[in-house]
Amino acid sequence: MRALIDEIAALQDTEMFGRVTTVRGLLIEIAGPLQAMRIGSRIRIDDAGDRPVLCEVVGFSDNRAICMAFGPLEGVRMGCRAVLVSEDAVVRPGPGWLGRVINAHGEPIDGKGPIPAGPAPAPLRALPPPAHARSRVGAPIDLGVRAINTFLTCCRGQRMGIFAGSGVGKSVLFSMLARQAAADVTVIGLIGERGREVQEFIEDDLGPEGLANAVVVVATSDETALMRRQAAWLTMTIAEYFRDEGRDVLCLIDSLTRFAMAQREIGLAGGEPPTAKGYTPTVFTELPRLLERAGPGAGRGSITGLFTVLVEGDDHNEPIADAVRGIVDGHIVMERAIAERGRFPAINVSKSVSRTMPGSADPDYLPAIRKARQLMATYSDMEELIRLGAYRRGADAAVDEAIARHDALEEFLAQAKGETTTIAEGYARLARIVFGSGEDDANVRGSIQK
Repeated sequence: MRALIDEIAALQDTEMFGRVTTVRGLLIEIAGPLQAMRIGSRIRIDDAGDRPVLCEVVGFSDNRAICMAFGPLEGVRMGCRAVLVSEDAVVRPGPGWLGRVINAHGEPIDGKGPIPAGPAPAPLRALPPPAHARSRVGAPIDLGVRAINTFLTCCRGQRMGIFAGSGVGKSVLFSMLARQAAADVTVIGLIGERGREVQEFIEDDLGPEGLANAVVVVATSDETALMRRQAAWLTMTIAEYFRDEGRDVLCLIDSLTRFAMAQREIGLAGGEPPTAKGYTPTVFTELPRLLERAGPGAGRGSITGLFTVLVEGDDHNEPIADAVRGIVDGHIVMERAIAERGRFPAINVSKSVSRTMPGSADPDYLPAIRKARQLMATYSDMEELIRLGAYRRGADAAVDEAIARHDALEEFLAQAKGETTTIAEGYARLARIVFGSGEDDANVRGSIQK
């Protein structure tokens, strides 16, 4: 009832409208009360066919408001009535949103009926908490994936990027994290996703148990750039709501690259000059504005963010990957060569970094982690010679040990989709591999401490 009262109070006592003057490509130019409009204002175009067309103001030129539509432009013509709907884009998230699948406008698309409005409006483009008021990252979060839990231990409130080319297993790793991570609430944004895969992800990967404590925001690849961009904003807004309620939230967005592509499309249509690989300057402005909203809050809650980046042509130094890597608190690198030899998830531990390490790891097992990294680095340096048979056993004790432990470490890094391992189990198993075999956990821990 309170939400309904607030919506009634927000209704405008006068209706302001203009007229469509030009439709050019993706852009609509509107003449009207420009003094009442600003960037981000919502415009509803009536008389445009079966249903009104919702637009957003993206710029101004020659006494005209330049708008882009959230849907198809069929039916829009010169002279259509363009009504100013609101100056700010807001939603009303609430506890009733858990277990639901919604679109970028916060409308249900799961066939389960309407979603109850939350108690207060939340802006889609909120500012991140002030840096000086934020809490520090919390305790390690169990993500259920051995390679990440042990070598790239992540803390509550940390932001990590998952960098991978197409077909390397990024979506499978994403689904493992969504289902297995230990969080109070999971908010998932599927940005520019294939429509065929959405239902598969919800039913097979997330499942009824995972969906019960999750909110899924979907904007498929056929939707407009505004919808894809807004889906990322809405995902973060919902995560902020639950964070401010004191909960530990896991925010998953797949993918930041498609968010950047949507912003590039909007920028180019609005007349921005293209820069690196055609990306406009606003792309590199919007990425940190989105990512900085994740992290610890000013109170007890936190947002742990895991964001996928689709690297073009397996180039991990392309503009979006490079920009994201400089913003987040660590990066998980997935490589095609590892996937081609059948090891999944195809994480290259040597090239991956968690910026909270080593402080986030159990101090008792730091020697095991360092030893394992050394063994993998030694094997990688000598891999070609080993495969060609040019290395003779006994020439170097370090290489001999790396060869002896290689198969066990590869088996440790491999993990089936439905398999889960806790942080403690992963540490203990890694210690048994690098410091010998057959000892129980207590003996391993004791030998490490000595």
